[in-house]
Amino acid sequence: TENPFPPLLSTLRRTRAALTAPIAVSPNGEIEDNLRRFPTFGSLLSKFMAGEKGRYPYRAGQAIIHPDWVAGMFMLFRREAFQAVGGFDERYFLYYEDVDICARLWRAGLRVTATAEARVIHDAQRASHRDLQHLRWHLGSAARYLLKGSAPRKAT
Repeated sequence: TENPFPPLLSTLRRTRAALTAPIAVSPNGEIEDNLRRFPTFGSLLSKFMAGEKGRYPYRAGQAIIHPDWVAGMFMLFRREAFQAVGGFDERYFLYYEDVDICARLWRAGLRVTATAEARVIHDAQRASHRDLQHLRWHLGSAARYLLKGSAPRKAT
């Protein structure tokens, strides 16, 4: 509804983070799950069995948030940080490329942030919930990520 770039750029300057993201809301104003914890075999099983989304908790009014990873629907990188980790891993197709790059940023000692000062509207399609081919791609990317190794420890 408003230009998200001024608060996002301000967040990058203030925090010296490698990456920042806005809060994403659905067209009807509900907060989306674009800030999340790194997935594990156990958390993915919980997601499948109990519908747990892995959302990263934050308080209302919390200006700067340090989630494990932010969804690729909207990411603003410092160019040098993006280049330092080699950009997106093209072996991922459609899913988990965002999880992977955030994990590589944290491993490199770089920070991932989000700011509640910026909001964008995201009309999530969730194709992997309805389409078998998208589900295959999603599961394949999840397996690729999990088999790469454990999630990094955050250097907040």
